[in-house]
Amino acid sequence: MAVSCTVASRTSIKADAVIVFTVEDDKAFKSTRRSLISDLPLLQPMLDAGDMTGKKLSVATGYVGTAARAPRFILVGLGSAAEVTAETLRRASATGVNRAAALGCTQVAIELPSVKGLSAEDVAHALTEGAVLSQYSFTKYKTINKNNKLVGKFTLITDEASLAKARKGAKAAEQVAAGVIVARDLANAPNNEIYPQTLASAARALGRKYGFKVSVLDKKKITELKMGGLLGVNQGSVRPPVFIIMEHNGGPKGQKPIVLVGKGITFDTGGISIKPAAGMSDMKGDMHGAASVIGTLVAAANMGLKRNIIGLVPSTENMPSGSAMVPGDIISFMNGKTAEIDNTDAEGRLILADALCYADRYKPEAVIDLATLTGACLVALGHVTTGMMGTDDATMRRLEKAGQRTFERVCELPLYEEYEELINSDVADIKNSGGRWAGTITAGLFLKHFVTYPWVHLDIAGTSNPPKGGPYVPKGHSGVGVRLLINAIQNW
Repeated sequence: MAVSCTVASRTSIKADAVIVFTVEDDKAFKSTRRSLISDLPLLQPMLDAGDMTGKKLSVATGYVGTAARAPRFILVGLGSAAEVTAETLRRASATGVNRAAALGCTQVAIELPSVKGLSAEDVAHALTEGAVLSQYSFTKYKTINKNNKLVGKFTLITDEASLAKARKGAKAAEQVAAGVIVARDLANAPNNEIYPQTLASAARALGRKYGFKVSVLDKKKITELKMGGLLGVNQGSVRPPVFIIMEHNGGPKGQKPIVLVGKGITFDTGGISIKPAAGMSDMKGDMHGAASVIGTLVAAANMGLKRNIIGLVPSTENMPSGSAMVPGDIISFMNGKTAEIDNTDAEGRLILADALCYADRYKPEAVIDLATLTGACLVALGHVTTGMMGTDDATMRRLEKAGQRTFERVCELPLYEEYEELINSDVADIKNSGGRWAGTITAGLFLKHFVTYPWVHLDIAGTSNPPKGGPYVPKGHSGVGVRLLINAIQNW
């Protein structure tokens, strides 16, 4: 997809459609209405009929004949001017672009509105994110009835005074969106395309393309490091595990890195504690944490962020077989701690434990892990909010603020010591499942046993795969986490 910014009038820009935004406040709406009718008289019947009132995310299409170089004008409502936010703009932009795509448009121009409290850079960033991400579609395996009605070229219309800022915002949004799209592609891909070895190959290829360093530890090295969690989960699979290390050295030498850890279970059957058949196909996305970390490294390198960032991805399948781990087994991790296996479907925390131990060697400023970890998080927060726990209040507040800015919102859950008794084991240091109650919290407490630095855990079980699409998050795996992390790191 291509995004550009230009100084032009709504009538002179060449495109398949021009998107114009309007608020519903009476005075402002009447002003926009007069301006549109003056420039484009054929829009008057549509406006007189009340097809557009400026109501939030309302949309109307008008045809303007020869009055402009674009044959269609798509009007999108923003609601009350006092309530317009960056998220309003993302959704409104996506709504207009989706309407254009449905009409078969491939080239769209978007007028930058003036929004109180937002700079031209902010506005351009939000409009570009909404536009580009709305056109994502995972159709690489479709050979029939493939929907090709996608907009591939966007032009933002602004004035001379705002052009430089608009270009800056649009470019940054494009770079972040590239990382989100990488995460979506990896998470949506089936297990016969993405498994540990091909996930590692994809990371290497992306590292070469975007300029970050990638190294991959094989099973021999993993064994030498005594990563018993990763090896234990891998026992049932014929494919060996990998441990992917990615490095973006954008900050000064000696700057403590921010370490991102992503759960990389490329397919989760549940192991011996096997999952029900219904819905198991979604478990191709159980590596969404890994996908988001890889996507974040792509965006960070693409943007040239002045930060040292490390990405760690422990990756394996969780399969049932004669050699698979079974309930009652006891495994030992990289730091020497032991865990009793109560449920082999609580496997993500086992591979994350070793990765969190490994992160210690970087003496990090903070470590943030992302994982589709618990169904309990879905019960608690649904598909709207990511669960957040941790030991570092400063990093949690950074993520909270970034979540509000990007609308990838997080909610802190407690790690009270009273919950610890749920994962007490009679035969090992801890057990890997605390049962039905407070399942998200006990998973977080399990991970806490393996950290020695400022740490935050993000449970993206609900937000990674919403059941229906939104304006700029199509149905399927969402790429959640990339925008959140990039925004948090930019504002660190």
